[in-house]
Amino acid sequence: MKQKVRKAIIPAAGLGTRFLPATKALAKEMLPIVDTPTIQYIIQEAVDSGIEEILIITNSNKHAMENHFDKNYELESRLLESGKIKQAKEINDIANLANIYYIRQKEPKGLGHAVLCAKSFIGNEPFAVLLGDDVVVNDKKPALRQLIDAYIQKEASVVGVQTVEHKDVNKYGIVRPSKSHIVECAGRLVKLSDMIEKPPINEAPSDLAVLGRYVLTPKIFELLETQSKGTGNEIQLTDAIKRLMDIQAVYAYDFEGIRYDVGDKFGFIKATIDFALKREDLKEKVQAYINSLVKDVK
Repeated sequence: MKQKVRKAIIPAAGLGTRFLPATKALAKEMLPIVDTPTIQYIIQEAVDSGIEEILIITNSNKHAMENHFDKNYELESRLLESGKIKQAKEINDIANLANIYYIRQKEPKGLGHAVLCAKSFIGNEPFAVLLGDDVVVNDKKPALRQLIDAYIQKEASVVGVQTVEHKDVNKYGIVRPSKSHIVECAGRLVKLSDMIEKPPINEAPSDLAVLGRYVLTPKIFELLETQSKGTGNEIQLTDAIKRLMDIQAVYAYDFEGIRYDVGDKFGFIKATIDFALKREDLKEKVQAYINSLVKDVK
């Protein structure tokens, strides 16, 4: 019987140094895109993909995140007393979004170590990993749901990728498709033979970049437990996945959706503008302001 992918891990223990000084006292995952914290979009994607339980890997500076997804009876009561029914419901809905748990990564030992911290939570089940720096928009089918469907089809680990411009391959982890495997799912699903972290442009095996979404078998934990330190003197998830390829099939799925790198300042600004332009209460004002800027440049 095929096991359902019902648990997800969101590593969120990073210090967010690219957004200092804002992240000196506030978790980068709580920085709002318009008026919603970044991590709420990630959790919503997980829930919309069928995930039932979520473990967030945190550090000692992430209390605001835990408070955000908890009940706030005083705030709800005051909103109701003020007649702000819609806002009170919105606050209550956030607390009921999913079954969310937390564990601390006590030392910054890398993404692989952060995932390993979730071993007891996951048990012997397939699971998802969503990185908080990548917000993906697809109104028809969430990116994670696309990967889960590919996992169900193959019963093997699936890495989320997207095609990037060849000149940018040295900024990402790049996958090497297996030469012996036929591409499936309208060219989106391919078996892997290797993954290379930030290769030189002339040595990149493809233009398929690993972009913050994974569905993994629990076998990965055995490998992470024995994984030596890699790039940055940290335990890297990519290195463990490469070893997993030697004992199990691993696939890449080129997921559909608009991806925003919100761990980058310009990516964060782009996401904020695009999300604002989709809001009925903001789009006209934002568009008018953009038009005025363009006019001033001319």
